[in-house]
Amino acid sequence: MAVRPMLSIVVPAYNEENRLPVTLRAIRDYLSRQPYTAEVIVVDDGSEDRTAAVAEGWQAQWPDLRVLRNPHRGKAYAVRSGVLASHGEIVFQCDADLSMPIQEITKFLPLVQDGFGVVIGSREAPGARRFGEPPHRHLMGRVFNSIVRLLVLGGLRDTQCGFKCYRRDAALDIFPRLRIRVDEQTVKGPMVTGFDVEVLYLAQKLGYRIAEVGIDWYYAPGSKVDPIRDALRMLADVFKVRINDWRGCYGLPRPGLPEVTRE
Repeated sequence: MAVRPMLSIVVPAYNEENRLPVTLRAIRDYLSRQPYTAEVIVVDDGSEDRTAAVAEGWQAQWPDLRVLRNPHRGKAYAVRSGVLASHGEIVFQCDADLSMPIQEITKFLPLVQDGFGVVIGSREAPGARRFGEPPHRHLMGRVFNSIVRLLVLGGLRDTQCGFKCYRRDAALDIFPRLRIRVDEQTVKGPMVTGFDVEVLYLAQKLGYRIAEVGIDWYYAPGSKVDPIRDALRMLADVFKVRINDWRGCYGLPRPGLPEVTRE
């Protein structure tokens, strides 16, 4: 691109033909009122419905929107594809259901501009509010995050929220190192995984400052989460992160060795 946009918004989407128009309209309307330049990248994760066609219909009338068509390889692969294809100085990862109102992005951008490498939306940090979430989903998330804090990421209250913001240099340092759920293997059905844990673990190991901000979050009916299957998959991913690091798969100092500090 001749002029790099200030912001890239990456939207991974799998079978979202119904919700995607509402999400894209909200994002476009919000960006039209901002003083900065931005691009939006919809990454279709090999959807079985018209998600890609719907996104491309919007692309025809919205020059700042791009659509990537991926084979169905899961959310981790889709997000990684979008981040690495982005051009913005700041990269924002956004769920297709827009369960966090896009206006909440104003909480993220100043922190990145102040030097944080990664800023994550949190449903548990001070100021956060949840609306309409079923009790079993909340319990599932709390149990999983307790395990994550014990084994991998102490200090972060909500690793799995789908709204995260990265300074460009941090994103381009972290995402090429991902090893979990990003291989060239086609999958079946929705793939809710623990890739967020790997992203944040790498950010910490690389020395990037991480900020956690409380957000408004609305439960979106039609969630693709399977409480048992996905919980077991995510738990396995947490252990894979530690094993990968111990084996030196990330090209980082082994656990216990001094870490690099970056601002």
